[in-house]
Amino acid sequence: MPSIARFAVRSAPIIGALLAALSLVGCSAVRLAYNNAPMLSYYWLDSYFDFDGPQSLRIKADLQTVQDWHRKEEIPMLIQTLKDLQVMAPKPVTAAQVCQMVEGLQVRIRTPLERVAPSIAAIAPTLQAAQMDHIAREFDKRDKKWSEEWLDGTPAERADRRVKQIVERAESFYGTLEPAQIGIVRAHIETSTFDGPRQHREMLRRQQDSIQVLNTLRATRVTPAQAAADIRGLLDRTLKAPDPAFRQYIDQITNESCSAMADLHNSSNGVQRVRLLKTLRDYEGDARALFNQNPAARPPQGASAPSPTPTPAFQ
Repeated sequence: MPSIARFAVRSAPIIGALLAALSLVGCSAVRLAYNNAPMLSYYWLDSYFDFDGPQSLRIKADLQTVQDWHRKEEIPMLIQTLKDLQVMAPKPVTAAQVCQMVEGLQVRIRTPLERVAPSIAAIAPTLQAAQMDHIAREFDKRDKKWSEEWLDGTPAERADRRVKQIVERAESFYGTLEPAQIGIVRAHIETSTFDGPRQHREMLRRQQDSIQVLNTLRATRVTPAQAAADIRGLLDRTLKAPDPAFRQYIDQITNESCSAMADLHNSSNGVQRVRLLKTLRDYEGDARALFNQNPAARPPQGASAPSPTPTPAFQ
């Protein structure tokens, strides 16, 4: 399941960059990272766009606004998700339950991106040729890095890298995995329909799509509403590929990953599940502290926190 989210970020060039610094769970210093998310997000975006002065001011202000909204509206949903996961942590799970959680995650991914899209739409017409060249070079750099990780080396070397990444991610929740559990991960990798070249082609398509949309907004006189619609269209095509065959492929590897995650969780022992439960509780504590740092969102003295809409998780 974490690998699906990571693919969504990595394979979405400009749009995906927004998510990386705005996400909450998974950082070793959650509160510090979240409270600095607007500036971290700005630096991430600036690595692509190389903003000028007025563009920087606009993006920084908009990212702060997005974080204020996120703290008030999205963190309560994250808290509920973490509570749901704590209920299910000691129990066996099915692949269908994991995929249900993934569907909820996809909603949480898209929502903040939609909030930032108008900022990109407002800046796009002001981009200069040098900035477009900078974006193209940044895409080339990230394309090379992606190829080194997912395409280079022998099949065995690529499999080893994928196993190592998944094991490290799982151990951050469960603690040290046993050899048999690492075997579950490796078996999943060996039977997976993951197709690196195919995903690489989709990544290049998204990069080209991004550049084309930005160049169109630079070259034509469109209304702010039309510019926002164009960026939303880019977001749609980034998160959901236009090619039905590729969408079917993503559904297939998503189902495979859900099954692998369920198998790995069900193989966990009592100590590992206690570790998982503690990790989830710690994240919930961080999320509650971050929510309560917003005076406007803080409940009155003696009142409980607002009741969030449950996020699909392990039901």
